Amino acid sequence: MKTQKLSIATVLILAFSVAITTMSKAEKPIRLAVAGMSHGHISFILGRPDKGDFELVGVCDTNRVLTRNVKVRYELPAEIIYHNLEKMLDETKPEAVVAFGSIFDHLSVVEACAPRGIHVMVEKPLAVNMEHAKQMAELAEKHDIFLLTDYETSWYPTTAQSLKMVREDDFVGNLRKVVIHDGHRGPKEIGCDRFFLEWLTDPVLNGGGAIIDFGCYGANLMTALTNGQEAVSVTAVTRQFKPDVYPKVDDEATIIVSYPEAQCIIQASWNWPFSRKDMEIYGDEGYIYALNRSDIKFRGADVSSEVQKKITPDDIPVYEDPFAYFADVIHKKIVQPEYGLYSLKNNLEVVKILDAARESARTGRAVFF
Repeated sequence: MKTQKLSIATVLILAFSVAITTMSKAEKPIRLAVAGMSHGHISFILGRPDKGDFELVGVCDTNRVLTRNVKVRYELPAEIIYHNLEKMLDETKPEAVVAFGSIFDHLSVVEACAPRGIHVMVEKPLAVNMEHAKQMAELAEKHDIFLLTDYETSWYPTTAQSLKMVREDDFVGNLRKVVIHDGHRGPKEIGCDRFFLEWLTDPVLNGGGAIIDFGCYGANLMTALTNGQEAVSVTAVTRQFKPDVYPKVDDEATIIVSYPEAQCIIQASWNWPFSRKDMEIYGDEGYIYALNRSDIKFRGADVSSEVQKKITPDDIPVYEDPFAYFADVIHKKIVQPEYGLYSLKNNLEVVKILDAARESARTGRAVFF
């Protein structure tokens, strides 16, 4: 499979240039609301320093104990706390919403926001299943809103560098195998609170355990690496190594996604001895290993021995703040790549792969598209 060369770096460089030249103090901050407070990543937005690009106008969750806790923790004014999403949207009139509730709730957030013309960013993955994902995509298209999905690995300089080397520089040649490891010791083991655990370990509200929580990263990255090439089949195996801790969902998953000329192996786990997010990319002419957000090593046809480097935003354009990316998309300062990491098309493919992986694990058979 010969990878298509697309000028990702060029697009990002131009985006940064446009953003710098067009941003002014007179530009009004985007009115932003938060739908759901139970996701442990909510600190990403409520703990974010004020950069002048957003004005927080509302925060909503139906759980009054949780809203009280969040209000105290982040010193939020009482007047922006809501317990009904539609009431919050009608009274505060946000231009954008970020969703920090369960994955199952993503559909209801888009159902409320899209008809009101409000742009939405959800935490990964896009949806619990393809039925929800398709409805969300249809609403976004019908009402002409942006619908983005946020992954931590989208912020990594090594991710941007890897994509450039594969898709623009043709560094590895024909893509053959990608191995992606994501996860940690387990959500309970790392200290996730009870509000987060209640839905993260629920097969309906989260769609599964580790297979969803960390399987989505690999599907997202591989879809970007292949520029949206459709998979041929998906085979998955899940395990419950800790049924006493996670009785309802898997805590270990291996997903093999087959393409016409390549293969992706996604290892998602709540059993790693340490937290990890790394990616190995192999082609017929070289390899790239992104060890974390900043360390990378590689070897290619014109490189006699392995090179190890640290990659920073000074080396390659990358948004290390997903909300800054969201703001620039809304302001139309940048155009998302069709199968970019945040894009709707990419994340529809992610949910399709996860749906197939869940079915394969259940039946013990490969799922063919």
